[in-house]
Amino acid sequence: MKVDELRVLEEDELGGRLKAARRELYELRFKHAVGQLENSSQISKVRHDIARIMTVLREREFGIVAQVAPDAITVGVAAAEPESSAAVEIPDEDVKPKRTRAKAAPANPKTEKRS
Repeated sequence: MKVDELRVLEEDELGGRLKAARRELYELRFKHAVGQLENSSQISKVRHDIARIMTVLREREFGIVAQVAPDAITVGVAAAEPESSAAVEIPDEDVKPKRTRAKAAPANPKTEKRS
């Protein structure tokens, strides 16, 4: 199942697929526990499908549009950088000083325990 296929589905269809995928995961885990599952990689595939469905649902909840039309992509066109931004200097007050390591204090032979 691809994400592009999921993005064209309605929300109730996605909910149905999510429910079916969770049920399938439950059955696969049960088969795995009993020892009847031959291909355990099916479990990870179903888990990935569940994650994809949940991602599409969350994108819609937040109003994120992740689709990009293929003809909207232009190749070889780069935005020119304004010349004024190249000569911007950072004032010294905004720059944080480098952190240095504290030097270890010299060992005092009188307070050191002797074995």
